[in-house]
Amino acid sequence: MNNPSPGTAHLCVESIRVGYRLGRDMHEIVHALSFSLERGEIGCLLGPSGCGKTTVLRAIAGFEPLLAGRIVLGGREISRPGLTAAPESRQVGVVFQDYALFPHLNVAENIAFGLRKLAKPQRVQRIQALLSLVGLSVQSDKYPHELSGGQQQRVALARALAPKPDLLLLDEPFSNLDVDLRERLAGEVRDILKASGTTAVLVTHDQHEAFAIADQIGVMQAGEIAQWDSAYNLYHRPATRFVADFIGHGVFVPGIMDIPGEMVNIELGSLPLWKGMDMCATNAKNARQVDVLLRADDVVHDDGSTIKAEVVRKAFRGADFLYTLKLPSGQPLLALVPSHHDHAVGEKIGIRLCADHVVTFLSEPKLEHTEVPN
Repeated sequence: MNNPSPGTAHLCVESIRVGYRLGRDMHEIVHALSFSLERGEIGCLLGPSGCGKTTVLRAIAGFEPLLAGRIVLGGREISRPGLTAAPESRQVGVVFQDYALFPHLNVAENIAFGLRKLAKPQRVQRIQALLSLVGLSVQSDKYPHELSGGQQQRVALARALAPKPDLLLLDEPFSNLDVDLRERLAGEVRDILKASGTTAVLVTHDQHEAFAIADQIGVMQAGEIAQWDSAYNLYHRPATRFVADFIGHGVFVPGIMDIPGEMVNIELGSLPLWKGMDMCATNAKNARQVDVLLRADDVVHDDGSTIKAEVVRKAFRGADFLYTLKLPSGQPLLALVPSHHDHAVGEKIGIRLCADHVVTFLSEPKLEHTEVPN
């Protein structure tokens, strides 16, 4: 489900198609993809490897020509079939996956690289402002090899922001960092981008990064945007089965509509359908056999419950465990349980449902979803 007509937004990506020629055959990677961002808004293209998200980023940067559609930035058309404005003329900054810092230049000199046209007083002022913005004022004389991974990432961000680009592109900027540092830096990067008023597009396969940084997120599947929405709606109101399965931790449980569009019966009991859910997410409301999405936070540990499930697998997360459970029928479930409830594999525990947003989809052959996410 692509974004509606971009209109007069700061960045307009309109029905673009991108591909490459192999012999006589054209292989299309991106199919009629559209989205838009207002000035100062942060967008994200989120999806698994091979879905085309980096190709979209390269097309926006000017590294890939378009087969169809167009890209407009700040009211200026920068790409269409037969026209690809040079990358250096687009006023687009890029933060690459490996940061691409100059090893022979110190922090201040790396940031100054794109400011050579400024007079020295303005250049010094801009460097100092950016060092302060990214929290590296005391590291200005250090070289990249003397910095931590997180500090290098912030230098790369400051260097990209230095010329005040109309748009900043971030290509998997945290992939070389450990998990804990990624989550902290994601929040810092959002703060920096918002403080500078920069419009940005992030590409990542990590939904936690996307949720921490972006205002709007496009979940990509096979060269298309399956849903362009807020993080909250992607989680609670997924437009497609793919989005529902890709975002968050959950399983699909078979159900029967008791009262079409109102109640659904599953092995754990009856659930009311959320009246506020639109037709896009309740695309099974008139069907009888459906699959119900149950998130890990929909299943609550309750010692007093008569419903028991066997612990098949568990993953310690610090504050909680992510349990993989099995109902008597063999149906798998996932449950987030506070970590002081430390149950052994093979033990049976009481559970109950606490599902406020019930999402249903047309019934399909049973999907196994028992792997504990990393």
